[in-house]
Amino acid sequence: MVGFFSDAKPAELPKTSLQVFLTDRPTDHITDDTFATRCENLPRAEEFPPGHILVKVLYVSCDPAMRGWLSTRKSYIEPVAIGATMRAMGVGKVLRGAAGFRSGQLVTGPFGWTEYCLASVKRVTRAKVPSGMPVSAALGVLGTTGMTAYFGLLHIGKPKRGEVVLVSAAAGATGSVVAQIAKNVLGCEVIGIAGGVEKCRYLEKDLGIKSVDYKSEEGIDRGLKRALNGKGIDVYFDNVGGSALEAALRRINIGARIVVCGAISGYNSSQLQPGPRNYVALISKRASMTGFLLYDFEKQFPKASYDLSRWLVSGKLKVKEYKVVGLRNAPSALQALFQGKNIGKVVVQVFEDGNGDGEQGGTGRRTAKL
Repeated sequence: MVGFFSDAKPAELPKTSLQVFLTDRPTDHITDDTFATRCENLPRAEEFPPGHILVKVLYVSCDPAMRGWLSTRKSYIEPVAIGATMRAMGVGKVLRGAAGFRSGQLVTGPFGWTEYCLASVKRVTRAKVPSGMPVSAALGVLGTTGMTAYFGLLHIGKPKRGEVVLVSAAAGATGSVVAQIAKNVLGCEVIGIAGGVEKCRYLEKDLGIKSVDYKSEEGIDRGLKRALNGKGIDVYFDNVGGSALEAALRRINIGARIVVCGAISGYNSSQLQPGPRNYVALISKRASMTGFLLYDFEKQFPKASYDLSRWLVSGKLKVKEYKVVGLRNAPSALQALFQGKNIGKVVVQVFEDGNGDGEQGGTGRRTAKL
């Protein structure tokens, strides 16, 4: 058995790694032909490049942004190449360390959809998960998902106590963290848009916020009117675009801030989506509409990590996950995200983490069998 802080002996290191790679660029929706699996040989320990560590990947992430990485449409990042392992954030344990990283340490990085990753220490970060919390929280509340919510809301939206904050895709990974920070940390009045009775029940019962079900007979317009009860919107955190954005623009207050985080409603379309028809409301309301990328705030990651961790420990934030077991099921997990099946963060368990990974500390998990 490998000791916690002793490198695995060369004979004990894995020789192969299962990977999920891109085989075809989807025109619209991701299909069963978009990805395939293969088993790749790993180099021997003496062949590891300097400054590289071998990581056993425990969990990998599924995020809306990954759909854009499959397209050749010009974006902030190069698309995943045909034949390349699917790009994704992951969390895992070091099997063989280097340059300050030791065997057994928990790390995060862009490992991709793979069982094992030979990663440069320059692209790996120590993961600090509070006791009693699932290891996978390093990808959600404590990872890029939580930081996206943190910087988008606090640095772009800048809500003040008592202001009205509207969040679309509020039962999703990023939206649910935004809603919790706005309500439990900042003391705002929060309204969440989601699709379906189960998701709206989660928003109301678990998060304690008002909900608008865009799939209901009431719809977004009448639902927002009811939830606002005569008030306007001060901050809108937009994850979906489309009709939700138009509905929000009709009800913004003077000086409102619209945070453009995503537009998942159009990610699966090969056609450019039309912009909001009522964008001139930004003029009359002297409002702003600002997009951002997480890595604009890279120098401030340590502060965000500290804040998110203490809010999680204090109970102001809760972990909610939609967990899919098995790396081969990663494509199905990504499809489930775009089909709206998830509540919370979508993670794929590659290996058991051996830490119990229970539902302590206010965590909530749903395991999907695909």
